[in-house]
Amino acid sequence: MAKLASKVYGDALFQLAVEEQKVDTFLSEIPALETAMEENPELSAIMDHPKIIKEEKIRILEDCFKGRISDELCGLLTLAVEKERYKELPAIFAYTVGQLKEYKKIGVAEVTSAQELDETWKERIEKKLLATTSYRTMEITWRVDPGLLGGMVVRIGDRVVDGSLKFKLTELTGGLNRISLEQNEKVGERAS
Repeated sequence: MAKLASKVYGDALFQLAVEEQKVDTFLSEIPALETAMEENPELSAIMDHPKIIKEEKIRILEDCFKGRISDELCGLLTLAVEKERYKELPAIFAYTVGQLKEYKKIGVAEVTSAQELDETWKERIEKKLLATTSYRTMEITWRVDPGLLGGMVVRIGDRVVDGSLKFKLTELTGGLNRISLEQNEKVGERAS
C-alpha cells in the first residue's frame, strides 16, 4: 500500500514540478526538507502522536516550513497529515526525486570496486556510463568491497552489470558443476 501511495503522490508532485517549472526548485528543496526532518526526530514524534489533532500538526508544520520551502511542498506536508500519510513522505520524496532526475537526464549510479579507484579511473568510468546511456550527467556513489576480489559492479536503477572476479568465479563454478552433472548422467546411462 505504501508503494502505491508513494507512486500516486510522487507522480502528482512530479507533474506539478514540470507544469510549474519547479523541477530544479524541488530537486534542491526535497533533500533539504528530508535532512531537516531527519535531524529533528521530535517532529516525527509529534506527527505520529495520536492525541495531537491534525490541525495542530499542520500548524506546527507551517510554523517550521512555510516561507522556507515552496508552497507546493508545504501543501504536500499538509496533505500528508490530513490523509495520514506522513510516515510515507520519505518514500514519496525518493520516488519524486527519482522521477525528476530521470526527467533532467541525470543518471544515478553506484559503482562498487574491489579497491579504491583513483580519479583517472573514476573519470573513465563516468565517461563510459554517459556514452552507453541516455543520461547527460551522472551522480555516482563510489564504494569499495574487497570481497569482490577484482573488477567492479555497476548499478543504475534496477540494472546491474557485474564484472567482478567473484561473480566470474561463481559463474565458472556453476558451469563446471553443470558439466560434472552431465558427465555423471552419461556415465549412469551407459551403466544401465
